Amino acid sequence: MKSWLLGWLLLLGTGSSPAVEVRQFDDPDKQTRYERLIEELRCLVCQNQSLADSDADLARDLRDEVYGIIQSGQSEEEAIRFLTDRYGDFVLYRPPVKPITILLWLGPILALLGGGLFLWLQARRRATETDLELSSSERERLEHLRQRLEDKDNA
Repeated sequence: MKSWLLGWLLLLGTGSSPAVEVRQFDDPDKQTRYERLIEELRCLVCQNQSLADSDADLARDLRDEVYGIIQSGQSEEEAIRFLTDRYGDFVLYRPPVKPITILLWLGPILALLGGGLFLWLQARRRATETDLELSSSERERLEHLRQRLEDKDNA
Protein backbone atom coordinates (compact mmCIF):
# COMPACT_ATOMS: atom_id res chain seq x y z
CA MET A 1 0.00 0.00 0.00
CA LYS A 2 2.78 2.40 0.94
CA SER A 3 4.76 1.67 -2.21
CA TRP A 4 1.64 2.20 -4.32
CA LEU A 5 1.03 5.63 -2.74
CA LEU A 6 4.70 6.55 -3.08
CA GLY A 7 4.63 5.56 -6.76
CA TRP A 8 1.63 7.82 -7.44
CA LEU A 9 3.22 10.74 -5.62
CA LEU A 10 6.41 10.35 -7.62
CA LEU A 11 4.46 10.10 -10.86
CA LEU A 12 2.46 13.25 -10.09
CA GLY A 13 5.53 15.21 -9.02
CA THR A 14 7.64 14.49 -12.10
CA GLY A 15 5.30 15.94 -14.72
CA SER A 16 5.42 19.56 -13.63
CA SER A 17 9.10 20.43 -13.75
CA PRO A 18 9.70 23.51 -15.93
CA ALA A 19 12.27 23.47 -18.71
CA VAL A 20 15.41 25.47 -18.00
CA GLU A 21 17.14 27.36 -20.78
CA VAL A 22 20.90 27.41 -20.63
CA ARG A 23 22.47 30.50 -22.17
CA GLN A 24 26.21 30.86 -22.62
CA PHE A 25 27.68 34.36 -22.38
CA ASP A 26 31.27 35.35 -22.99
CA ASP A 27 31.00 38.13 -20.41
CA PRO A 28 29.24 38.09 -16.99
CA ASP A 29 28.10 41.67 -17.62
CA LYS A 30 26.19 40.50 -20.70
CA GLN A 31 24.51 37.79 -18.67
CA THR A 32 23.48 40.33 -16.03
CA ARG A 33 22.08 42.67 -18.68
CA TYR A 34 20.22 39.78 -20.35
CA GLU A 35 18.66 38.63 -17.09
CA ARG A 36 17.66 42.19 -16.16
CA LEU A 37 16.08 42.71 -19.58
CA ILE A 38 14.02 39.53 -19.63
CA GLU A 39 12.71 40.43 -16.15
CA GLU A 40 11.68 43.93 -17.32
CA LEU A 41 10.02 42.84 -20.57
CA ARG A 42 6.46 41.52 -20.64
CA CYS A 43 5.38 38.33 -22.34
CA LEU A 44 2.94 39.36 -25.04
CA VAL A 45 0.95 36.14 -24.72
CA CYS A 46 0.72 35.84 -20.93
CA GLN A 47 0.44 39.62 -20.32
CA ASN A 48 1.12 39.42 -16.60
CA GLN A 49 4.39 37.50 -16.73
CA SER A 50 7.86 38.62 -17.64
CA LEU A 51 9.77 36.96 -20.45
CA ALA A 52 11.82 35.19 -17.78
CA ASP A 53 8.71 33.66 -16.18
CA SER A 54 6.80 32.68 -19.30
CA ASP A 55 6.89 29.31 -21.05
CA ALA A 56 5.03 30.56 -24.14
CA ASP A 57 6.60 29.99 -27.55
CA LEU A 58 6.60 33.73 -28.30
CA ALA A 59 8.37 34.42 -25.00
CA ARG A 60 11.02 31.86 -25.92
CA ASP A 61 11.45 33.57 -29.31
CA LEU A 62 11.74 36.98 -27.63
CA ARG A 63 14.32 35.63 -25.18
CA ASP A 64 16.28 34.34 -28.19
CA GLU A 65 16.02 37.79 -29.78
CA VAL A 66 17.21 39.54 -26.61
CA TYR A 67 20.04 37.01 -26.28
CA GLY A 68 21.17 37.73 -29.85
CA ILE A 69 21.03 41.49 -29.30
CA ILE A 70 23.04 41.32 -26.07
CA GLN A 71 25.57 38.85 -27.56
CA SER A 72 26.09 41.20 -30.52
CA GLY A 73 27.27 43.89 -28.10
CA GLN A 74 24.27 46.21 -28.34
CA SER A 75 23.05 48.05 -25.26
CA GLU A 76 19.91 47.41 -23.23
CA GLU A 77 18.40 50.60 -24.65
CA GLU A 78 18.95 49.34 -28.18
CA ALA A 79 17.32 46.02 -27.30
CA ILE A 80 14.33 47.80 -25.78
CA ARG A 81 14.08 50.15 -28.78
CA PHE A 82 14.14 47.17 -31.16
CA LEU A 83 11.37 45.36 -29.26
CA THR A 84 9.17 48.45 -28.82
CA ASP A 85 9.55 49.33 -32.50
CA ARG A 86 8.39 45.83 -33.35
CA TYR A 87 5.75 45.18 -30.63
CA GLY A 88 4.90 48.62 -29.20
CA ASP A 89 5.09 49.89 -25.62
CA PHE A 90 3.00 46.96 -24.41
CA VAL A 91 6.14 44.83 -24.22
CA LEU A 92 7.39 47.08 -21.38
CA TYR A 93 6.22 46.66 -17.79
CA ARG A 94 6.85 50.39 -17.26
CA PRO A 95 5.83 52.13 -20.49
CA PRO A 96 7.02 55.72 -20.98
CA VAL A 97 4.69 58.61 -20.21
CA LYS A 98 3.37 59.80 -23.58
CA PRO A 99 0.02 61.20 -24.72
CA ILE A 100 -1.11 57.72 -25.70
CA THR A 101 -0.18 56.22 -22.30
CA ILE A 102 -1.21 59.12 -20.06
CA LEU A 103 -4.49 57.43 -19.10
CA LEU A 104 -2.55 54.32 -18.15
CA TRP A 105 -0.45 56.36 -15.72
CA LEU A 106 -3.19 58.69 -14.44
CA GLY A 107 -6.07 56.19 -14.52
CA PRO A 108 -5.53 54.70 -11.06
CA ILE A 109 -5.13 58.15 -9.49
CA LEU A 110 -8.24 59.46 -11.25
CA ALA A 111 -10.23 56.40 -10.18
CA LEU A 112 -9.11 56.86 -6.57
CA LEU A 113 -9.99 60.56 -6.58
CA GLY A 114 -13.32 59.88 -8.28
CA GLY A 115 -14.19 57.19 -5.74
CA GLY A 116 -13.23 59.49 -2.86
CA LEU A 117 -15.34 62.33 -4.28
CA PHE A 118 -18.30 59.97 -4.72
CA LEU A 119 -18.03 58.75 -1.11
CA TRP A 120 -17.70 62.29 0.22
CA LEU A 121 -20.78 63.45 -1.74
CA GLN A 122 -22.75 60.41 -0.52
CA ALA A 123 -21.79 61.14 3.09
CA ARG A 124 -22.82 64.80 2.74
CA ARG A 125 -26.14 63.83 1.18
CA ARG A 126 -26.87 61.34 3.97
CA ALA A 127 -25.94 63.89 6.62
CA THR A 128 -28.46 66.40 5.26
CA GLU A 129 -31.14 63.71 4.97
CA THR A 130 -30.76 62.71 8.62
CA ASP A 131 -31.14 66.27 9.94
CA LEU A 132 -34.75 65.82 11.04
CA GLU A 133 -36.93 68.26 12.90
CA LEU A 134 -37.38 67.61 16.61
CA SER A 135 -40.81 67.07 18.01
CA SER A 136 -42.04 69.45 20.70
CA SER A 137 -41.46 66.89 23.47
CA GLU A 138 -37.91 66.27 22.20
CA ARG A 139 -37.25 70.02 22.12
CA GLU A 140 -38.53 70.35 25.71
CA ARG A 141 -36.31 67.48 26.86
CA LEU A 142 -33.31 68.96 25.05
CA GLU A 143 -33.94 72.33 26.67
CA HIS A 144 -34.27 70.66 30.08
CA LEU A 145 -30.92 68.82 29.60
CA ARG A 146 -29.24 72.00 28.42
CA GLN A 147 -30.54 73.84 31.50
CA ARG A 148 -29.23 71.10 33.81
CA LEU A 149 -25.77 71.33 32.22
CA GLU A 150 -25.71 75.10 32.64
CA ASP A 151 -26.73 74.73 36.28
CA LYS A 152 -23.89 72.24 36.89
CA ASP A 153 -21.40 74.59 35.22
CA ASN A 154 -22.55 77.54 37.33
CA ALA A 155 -22.41 75.57 40.58
